[in-house]
Formats: sequence, structure tokens, C-alpha cells
Amino acid sequence: MCRRFLRCPFNPLLILIVPVLVVLSCNEPTEPPEQVIVKDPEQMDSRVTKQIKRVTEFALQNRGQINDTIRLFKDSIVESAYSEFEYHPIWSTNESWLPEADSLMAFIERSKEYGLFPSDYHYRALYGTRLLLEDTTQRKDAAHWTRAELMLTDAFFQLCKDLKQGRLEYDSTTLRKDTVLPGDFYFDKLIAAKNSKNVSATLEPLQPKHKGYDSLRIGLKSFLDSVKSFRRYTYLYYPSKDTAAFRKQLQLRLFEDDLLPSPTFPVDTSIWRKALSDYQKSKGLRPTGRINENTVASLNNTDWEKFKRIAINMDRYKLLPDTLPPTYVWVNIASYTLRLMDADTLALESRVIVGQPKTRTPVLTSSITNFITYPQWNVPESIIFKEMLPAIRKDTNYLLKQNLMVVDKNDSVISPSSINWHRLSKKYFPYRIKQREGDDNSLGVLKFNFANKYAVYLHDTNARWLFAKSSRALSHGCVRVKEWEKLSHFLVRNNMDKYPPDTLRNWIEREEKHVVWGFPRVPIYIRYFSAEGKDGKLKLYDDIYGEDRLLREKYFADKPVQ
Repeated sequence: MCRRFLRCPFNPLLILIVPVLVVLSCNEPTEPPEQVIVKDPEQMDSRVTKQIKRVTEFALQNRGQINDTIRLFKDSIVESAYSEFEYHPIWSTNESWLPEADSLMAFIERSKEYGLFPSDYHYRALYGTRLLLEDTTQRKDAAHWTRAELMLTDAFFQLCKDLKQGRLEYDSTTLRKDTVLPGDFYFDKLIAAKNSKNVSATLEPLQPKHKGYDSLRIGLKSFLDSVKSFRRYTYLYYPSKDTAAFRKQLQLRLFEDDLLPSPTFPVDTSIWRKALSDYQKSKGLRPTGRINENTVASLNNTDWEKFKRIAINMDRYKLLPDTLPPTYVWVNIASYTLRLMDADTLALESRVIVGQPKTRTPVLTSSITNFITYPQWNVPESIIFKEMLPAIRKDTNYLLKQNLMVVDKNDSVISPSSINWHRLSKKYFPYRIKQREGDDNSLGVLKFNFANKYAVYLHDTNARWLFAKSSRALSHGCVRVKEWEKLSHFLVRNNMDKYPPDTLRNWIEREEKHVVWGFPRVPIYIRYFSAEGKDGKLKLYDDIYGEDRLLREKYFADKPVQ
């Protein structure tokens, strides 16, 4: 019987209650001993085996926690693996590390090369334990070997998961099928690593098989080579409702860059403004001496934060299927580019214009089914009510200037002056607004259609000078394509008898509307990748929609440098 009940005063109710309490309390997990000394090295494996069984059972009842500082993230899988090994050690034998343990430790140490964080794999605790076990006395402690064993196995399984699936949650645009990796997957990889004694050879093939991912990894290596050492700076959250708290954060951040004399003591306003102005000048920003969004973004753009963005983008590749079709269109919102891939070759690259932050281009997957020369633009209701209706109410000539016409449900053109525009609203709007075909149409002279719930598409534009801008988040959500003509010719390349190049050009010259069908559907992927590898170097793009920042806060906000 558990001792806690031996001194309880007599109470008749205890006759019924005590047996239940005894069972419950006696089943409470007991924390394993912190020290288990084994004098005979040949007995170490035997003692470690007993400890592994005891500690894994404790971890399962304690949400993975094995002591105050160590928690197993894959506790049930770790326990299952050791049960298959009859709880014998996997990475060590009688006070010595096996080659596969050294291989795994080396992989964890350089896991940044894979866009991973060593801290996610017990790096500091393992490093400290391995140093400790170099001491002759500490080497005789079976508790140390047991904890190291479990951390290594847990780290290995976590690496398998992160390399295969990444750390981002699957959503409606995720194209992978393996939402949950089965236990056999982890055990098979462990056996493979044990047999080969080479952890890298087992783990590396789990990564995405995409050229973009490979290029990003090469760019990451170049980036890591250029960083002497990572330093963690204070991250600024802006705008902030708590002005006083933000000022303290900002003072600490400026102090970290040696721009203020103290991280905490009050600083005169003139010193503040000079520090900010000096920083802004050094970064090519307008030297206002006042805090603003651009200055905060620059202060947050440290090497460690850049690494987090790279990690996020590497995980975005893990949301794609293992292979993409031979031919597809890839639109990267963040880089303002469209790439057409054909048989693993870049067939076409074009600048694009994407949605403004307030009218974002959505991430989606679809297939191009047809394209239209001299299309007519049916203005979405969101644009009508947010932008056009207020302008029309002021002056109906706005419609004429924008080459717009109003039609009723029968598609009959209605005179704008005959409509009481002040009576109309989202609840009552029995009309549609269209833009006539022509070179001044917002869609330009050609539109590519693909099914999607957002009513967006690829198209030409009547504002082609905007392609020269470096920042091209300017549309209402659709993607404007500079090389629309080359894309149209590619789509009908296998049907030149019906659509020779001069046919398309003649239609456009004669301003004729035609719908072109009959070509094989081409998959289109619109994605948001703010980091790419180009020519062996890393290329980071502006986080125009703040997607990286949101994912950073959710998954990587408090990651230590090691």
C-alpha cells in the first residue's frame, strides 16, 4: 500500500474510497533516478536496457517529459522502437558510442544546411551529455547513457518528419497525401541508418525532389558560408498598441547595434533621433529620425531572421507532391515572375504583376483550359462597391472615361444617367459593369482562363509600363503577364495547322474576339516563395503579404541560435 495513506485518520467513507485512491496514486509515474552508477563496464548495457524501459514508460505517462529539462517529442514512437529492440541501446554499447551515433550527431550539428534548427533535436543537451561522458567517472552513470540514447532516437525521428513533411500545417492548397507518417516509416528509416551506419545517407533522400528546392539549398549554403556567426537580436513588433513597451524594445534593439549608449536608462529625444537617423542613412533609408515600417523591417532583417525565412520557404516545398507534371506554369507571387516548365526545362520566363496587399493574388492550383483574344472584363462586385460606386455617384462620366458600360440581367446596355446610383448597394444591385473590348481594356488583348473560386486569371494589361517597376504588387488579384503572346503560342504549339502564329497575331491586329480551346490542359501553380536560389546564391524577396512574418510568429519566433 502507498505510504501516503497509512497515517490517514479513520473515516467510514474511506472503506470505499481508499482502495480506489490507492490504485490511482500507485499508478502515478515515478521520476527515474538522475544517477545510476555501474562499476563494471560490461554490465552497462544491461543497466541501460532496464533504464530505457523505465524512462520510456515514465515519458509516456508524463507527456514525453523525462526530467525537468528534457522532453521527447516522439515519445510513443520512441517507446515502440525500443520495444522492438527489447529496450537494448541503439546508439551505444558498454560505455562507447557506435559509428551511427557519431553520424547522427554530426548531422544535427550541421542541420542548418537543411533549413533546420539544431535546438529542435536536443542539440545542446546532447552536446553537453557527450562532453560529460568523456569524463571517466561520469561515463559509469547509466542514467546519462539512457538520456542520451532516448534523445538521439527522438532527434532521429523528428529529423525524419521535418525533412519529409516540414513543420508547416497542411492546408487546402497542400498537394501531399501523407498527412500522417506511419510508425513503420520511422522504424524502417532507423533500421536503414543502423545497417548503413550512415545517417546522412538515410535522411537526405527524404527531402523534396524539386529543382527549386535544390537551388534554394545551394543558396542557403552560400548564405551560411557568408555568416561568420549568428547573433540573436531583439525582434520588433510593429505597429504596437503598447507604445511604452515598444519604445523599450526599440531602445534595446538600437543598443544591440551600438547606436544607443544604454539598453534601459532614459535617453534624450535628440539622441534617439540621431541614432535612428544614423541607422536609416546606413541602410539607404530616408533619414527622418523617426520610426516607421521600413525602418522596423530593416532592423528585423538580421541574418538569424533571414535564416528563418529560408527555413519557411524550404518547408513550403514540402507541401508540394513529390513530383510535378512534365509541363506546368509556376507563378511566384513574391518574386513577380511566371515560369513555364516543359520536360524539366525552362521554356519561358516572364515578369508579372500581382495583387496589392489589400487585394491579394490567392495561392491556388488549377489548369489553364482556354484563352480569349480581345476579352471583355466583367468587373467583380468587390471592385464595384469598394472603388467604382463612390466615384460613379460623384460623376457618371467616370464610366465613360474608364470605357465601362452598365448592363441589366438580359445583358442590355443601360444608360448610366437613367440609374439612381445612390439607391444601389451590396444588397441591391441589379446590374453588371463591363469594360468593352479593346487595347485600353484592363485585361489587355488576351486572357488565360483556369477554374478557381476567386475569379482570377492570367491576362495582358493596358498598363504595360508597370512591368518596368521593381515592386509589382499592383493589381486587384489577377496576374498580369508581360510575355502573354509567347505563352499563348506555347499552348497551341502542337496544333499549328489550326493555330499558326500569324493567325493569333491577325486576330489581335483585327481586334477580333476568339476563344481558343482544344490544347492539352496545362497545370498552373500560383505560390508564395520569398526565397530562391539563383546561380548558386540566395535571393530574398520582400514579404509583400506578410506571410513569412505570420509563419515566423507561429512556428519559429523563439528559436535559439543553437
